[in-house]
Amino acid sequence: MTPDFSSVHNHYERPVFDAVARMAPNYPYLSEEQLPDVACVALNRLGARYIRHTVDLAFYLTEKERLSMEQTISDAVSFAFEFVQARIAMRARR
Repeated sequence: MTPDFSSVHNHYERPVFDAVARMAPNYPYLSEEQLPDVACVALNRLGARYIRHTVDLAFYLTEKERLSMEQTISDAVSFAFEFVQARIAMRARR
């Protein structure tokens, strides 16, 4: 028997991808090609929270925990945009 792990994923992936797409217009100097780098930096700041079903996590979170997670995601994505933008600017100066 081979277990099927295809339903296991990091809960933060979809909300971070959505936040990056939503915030991208605020960073016109970053290309679409650089947005996955922003997502990676943000996800690395958040750590992992693996789940099988998003609805399961939503069911067990309190309103306070959900709001805290949303703020944490927003902070991580903002940091990531600034970090990637700064790294690109540093490379351009060389």
